[in-house]
Amino acid sequence: MAARLNRFWRLLGTALGFTLFGLGGLLLSLCWFPLLALCLRGERRRILAQASIKQSFRLFMALLKGLGVLDYRVIGMPRDLHSALIVANHPSLLDYVILAAELPVCDCIVKRALWHNIFLGGVVRAADYIPNGEAEQLLPRCIERVRRGGLLLIFPEGTRTTPGEPVRLQRGAAQLALRGRVTLQPVRIHCSERFLTKQDKWFQTPKNKPVFTLEFLPQIATPEGVDEEQHSGLAARQLTRLLTRVLQPGTP
Repeated sequence: MAARLNRFWRLLGTALGFTLFGLGGLLLSLCWFPLLALCLRGERRRILAQASIKQSFRLFMALLKGLGVLDYRVIGMPRDLHSALIVANHPSLLDYVILAAELPVCDCIVKRALWHNIFLGGVVRAADYIPNGEAEQLLPRCIERVRRGGLLLIFPEGTRTTPGEPVRLQRGAAQLALRGRVTLQPVRIHCSERFLTKQDKWFQTPKNKPVFTLEFLPQIATPEGVDEEQHSGLAARQLTRLLTRVLQPGTP
């Protein structure tokens, strides 16, 4: 009986959390970010908008944790983390939220459709996130952000991992790292329960409280681990295989 009540409570907490998440995004879009647009321009506006998103996500995760919906821990994050491409596996819908709440302000690549989303459109526009598009335009913008000292978060799988299947990475992150000669910061994410996967609905609450572990692994200075004299396509495949081994859950 106690287990059922706990599960039902976590279901209510999840519903409350995501309702407040949507309302918070709407309020930021309608109130706070238009005010920033009136007062600030350019880089200062972008940084403050991303800092606002970080603090909002920290509040959201503290709410879920306080309600007993989930727990999470971060292992090994460098104190002075900058000028890096953050690459992570993607088991859950909350992966980006947890990472953005813990990282210093960071950029990310978002679907173009989000720019017109009623709840999140104002958020992604104010933060000046990078819309996905043609590689000829996307890669230079990503490289520029990292070289200016920023952090760019990418999930190389392109979508959430299918439960029970191995991590399968696309080559975009490796191509970006090789072309820009930027540092890679791998982050391996593990969730103790199946929770908010692409195949599951939000109301499918796991039997036990899910615990997320975000493990920051040793950085990779490209082209370390690949032969830069080889053809760039082969080098990208080689680096992708390296990242796949590193990000695979359960890897020592």
